[in-house]
Amino acid sequence: MATKYDAIIIGTGQAGPSLAVRLVGAGMKVAIVERKLFGGTCVNTGCIPTKTLVASARAAHVVRRAGEYGVTIGGASAVDMKKVKERKDAVVHLSNEGVEKWLKSTQNLTVYEGHARFTGAHQVRVGDELLDADKIFINVGGRASRPPLPGLDQVSYLNNSTMMDVDFLPAHLIVIGGSYIGLEFAQMYRRFGSEVTIVEMAPRLIHREESSKTRSSRFGWAPNASLSKSEAIRLRCRLIVPPAIRAWSARMCCSR
Repeated sequence: MATKYDAIIIGTGQAGPSLAVRLVGAGMKVAIVERKLFGGTCVNTGCIPTKTLVASARAAHVVRRAGEYGVTIGGASAVDMKKVKERKDAVVHLSNEGVEKWLKSTQNLTVYEGHARFTGAHQVRVGDELLDADKIFINVGGRASRPPLPGLDQVSYLNNSTMMDVDFLPAHLIVIGGSYIGLEFAQMYRRFGSEVTIVEMAPRLIHREESSKTRSSRFGWAPNASLSKSEAIRLRCRLIVPPAIRAWSARMCCSR
């Protein structure tokens, strides 16, 4: 026998919790399903953790430039990547736990933890529970896609999600894809102390944007020039990743 709801929401990412609470406020009986991490991409592998890491990277960058501002620091500065990750995890946990508590404490909202599967046009099964509703909202978010690079399946590589588990400093990080996420990780790890190379098959970085915008006006900086000069990041544009990718000795982060 199915449990009847007015609405079922699959996924607790950016839109799901707010929609659930709004529907409950309108007098509806609502179920929301989460398979793994409350808060979805933004809370667990996107906005919050990456901006927390960016803040740590900026702190390291500012310390190295302290002398330019007349500040003298005794001894050499160093980045402890395990502590950087611990700080990031703590910030993520607060948000993740906050979303979970918020949902579970909302009246007329039932939280189901497990993998949702459709069994009909208006029915969803979560484990042993069968749920029924006229309105079902799919809010499952996205995941990193693997580019069709020859040899990629034969090497260990990182993507924007698995980068969140890194607690060490790669000697050399190769970032395949010079768009927003790739550039963020490139600058971040360069400031942590890694050697960084960005590989982009297009003639310029952020190539989906209008060329006039990526030169300077929209961003206030020209990414190709700024990254290579001020950040000392190697750029390889107009480059197709070779089949011999398995021979590369660096950690790779694939991001488009």
